[in-house]
Amino acid sequence: MSTITYRRANVDGFNVFYREAGRAGAPKLLLLHGFPSSSHMFRDLMPLLADRFHIVAPDLPGFGQSDLPSRDEFAYTFDNLANVIERFTEVIGFDRFAVYVFDYGAPTGFRLALKHPERITAIVSQNGNAYEEGLSDGWNPIRAYWKDPSQANRDALRALLTHETTVWQYTHGVKDAASVSPDGYSLDDFYMSRPGAHEVQLDLFRDYRNNVALYPEFQAYFRTHQPPFLAVWGKNDPFFLPPGAEAFKRDMPNAEVRFFDTGHFALETHAAEIAAVIAEFLLR
Repeated sequence: MSTITYRRANVDGFNVFYREAGRAGAPKLLLLHGFPSSSHMFRDLMPLLADRFHIVAPDLPGFGQSDLPSRDEFAYTFDNLANVIERFTEVIGFDRFAVYVFDYGAPTGFRLALKHPERITAIVSQNGNAYEEGLSDGWNPIRAYWKDPSQANRDALRALLTHETTVWQYTHGVKDAASVSPDGYSLDDFYMSRPGAHEVQLDLFRDYRNNVALYPEFQAYFRTHQPPFLAVWGKNDPFFLPPGAEAFKRDMPNAEVRFFDTGHFALETHAAEIAAVIAEFLLR
């Protein structure tokens, strides 16, 4: 067993919680989680890779154990999430690293790559989208909010923040729902119940349109820099479709794409298989 430590970094006054494993001097790997989770989603993956990599998994601003400042103090946009994580990597000394991006972690990590391509040694995308064809019809209520940011459209999205929806995100597309530990979605619910957390998430739903607007820039980065790229995809994801994974090969012909017979939170059921693919890819 590899020891995981639990730390906090002061990032220009912003408290970022993170998990760390592996030895200093090993190849660096940054893990970026998605909605509505936290670095807890990597609890099974980290021990499987820590003998070969120096791994850090932060909680994004407003998520998990990281600070949740009020919306008056901090504008919850993906630009600002990326700015905090960029400074976080500098504060902890992650100068060059591979990045694993999932869900919200993708537009966060891709912004880091756009700004500092020299820092990125490789990218692993686990259901982390950068192409319009990867967006399912499940995004339609959020698209409606992009087009008309009315209070009615905002309130309609509160259904996405319920316990039932969180459980569904974890279990949809999984062969046996009993194989999914309740710990993950229960912890997500706990963090989501903090005062102000729902409004923060609704702000991020609204701002996600700016991620889609950046897709051409992300794709230009892929074409120009050709980073070593691996897509590991839960093929039954109700939000990010398999064509979004295949699309990476359009801009990076050498990209590798692996599908797993599971849903959005692929690590809940396939951590060992995904860890093996990642290790082989990064070490090669």
